[in-house]
Amino acid sequence: MMAKKLDAMSRDELLSLQKDVDAALKDYDKRKKKEALAAAQRVALEYGYSLDEVMGGKSGAKSKSPPKYANPADPTQTWTGRGRQPGWIKSALKKGKKLEDMAI
Repeated sequence: MMAKKLDAMSRDELLSLQKDVDAALKDYDKRKKKEALAAAQRVALEYGYSLDEVMGGKSGAKSKSPPKYANPADPTQTWTGRGRQPGWIKSALKKGKKLEDMAI
């Protein structure tokens, strides 16, 4: 019965229907994941744990490393010494400054 209705639709109508179905499926999946998360959190709480603790996630806020270097031209720009070097560090090093010159 549905096939007869689809046969009567134009290409534009079919594409519109497909778009609506795709959106409805995404919304359905989002709702179901939210329900599953809530159910998992309830079960974890019954055992006295947070879901993050059960899943091995972080149990508290991650502490940031304190900055070790500051831009002499703009002290609000800092770097911890970890990860990629900021542009102002690279620029200063190219100009002959040493990393120790920018230490806090």
